[in-house]
Amino acid sequence: MSLKERIRMDALGRVKRAELTVVAAAELMGLSLRQARRVWKRFAAAGDGGLIHRLRGRASNRRLSQEVRERVVKLHQERYADFGPTLACEKLAEQDLVLSPNTLRALLKERGLWERRRRRGKHRKRRERRSCFGSMLQMDGSHHDWFEGRGEWCVLMVMIDDATNRTYARFYRGETSESAFDVIGHWIEGHGLPRSLYVDRHSIYRDEDHPQKPTQFGRAMKQLGVELICAHSPQAKGRVERRHALFQDRLVKEMRLRNINDIRQANALLEGSFLAEVNRRYAIAPGKSQDLHRRPEAELVLEEVLCVQERRVVGQDWCVRWRNRWLQIAAEHASLDLAGRRVLVKQLGDGRLKVEHEGRRLTVGELPARPVATPPKKKRQTVNNRRWKPAADHPWNRGPLQRAVPRVSLAPAAPPRDLHAEKKRKAG
Repeated sequence: MSLKERIRMDALGRVKRAELTVVAAAELMGLSLRQARRVWKRFAAAGDGGLIHRLRGRASNRRLSQEVRERVVKLHQERYADFGPTLACEKLAEQDLVLSPNTLRALLKERGLWERRRRRGKHRKRRERRSCFGSMLQMDGSHHDWFEGRGEWCVLMVMIDDATNRTYARFYRGETSESAFDVIGHWIEGHGLPRSLYVDRHSIYRDEDHPQKPTQFGRAMKQLGVELICAHSPQAKGRVERRHALFQDRLVKEMRLRNINDIRQANALLEGSFLAEVNRRYAIAPGKSQDLHRRPEAELVLEEVLCVQERRVVGQDWCVRWRNRWLQIAAEHASLDLAGRRVLVKQLGDGRLKVEHEGRRLTVGELPARPVATPPKKKRQTVNNRRWKPAADHPWNRGPLQRAVPRVSLAPAAPPRDLHAEKKRKAG
């Protein structure tokens, strides 16, 4: 019996023992007098069993038919066994099998196919999300077997706005400076420059050996006026970490169903429909309606900022070496007297090289690889074939008598002393 039924049994038992009236029992049971009289009548006729609800133990009129229940479980085990209940129900609905996640979970529990997984972690302090769109972005790379062995290993670079959960992502071959430049470049082209960027302590964003020296990415963010914030733990940037979990669950299975096996097809899926659906379902309204993104300056060339830049010394032959490539500066810049001076080399995302000196673009041409210098001739080893002959006064040339060591003469021994005669002399 339920708690409500036990309360009614106690109250009506007191009425039966004439300890209470039906009016007083109605107040204890929380029923109207009319309903209390009906319950008392049923209790008097059927006893304790009369208080149990008549529908208990009977199948619901809204219960799925046995055929549908078996079809749902079979299809789930064949195609969606590793799907979560919510995602599995969405995929089942596409095949005209509409049911709630709780119903699917109950069907699986009945057959011992569902086990609850508990996650425990240490205490963390909640950080309030930013109030405006564009105030802060979180960015991170997600390393995962995205194609489940059907294609090459790759990384998904994910960006999420802290205020709205608006998400952008692209696949790359690795988490490198070039991939970080490219993904934030797509965001800037679509929305503008954010106020700050929240990242982890990957070597792309921070040099642990030289914290004061910015990396290539840090230099670009400083040049664009974007504050770069490095988190101390994955939990600090939990929004992008949770977005990783969503992609590793839903995106992996969506690509499996569509038989997507390479980066090009995966990026086409993201740009085509997947990201739009993610933002439609999971993006929220910001606390304030202001958009804090700002457009880059008109004179700023974004691709020349979001690239690798390093300074190189011009040789006496007016050549600049860049990663085993040789760039010849044109003769039209002879008036600059660049030999021995430093120039700025930029390698753009598409591989093109640009060389500048004090903001002026230089005309350069790439030379073929330098010929390998011929190795110097090996020095001929000098061998001394002359026989060594000892000198005439060398100990080897001395005779036996000359080589004899003179004997050392010892000092004569002291005469023996007559101790008895000396005692008599002293006594006399």
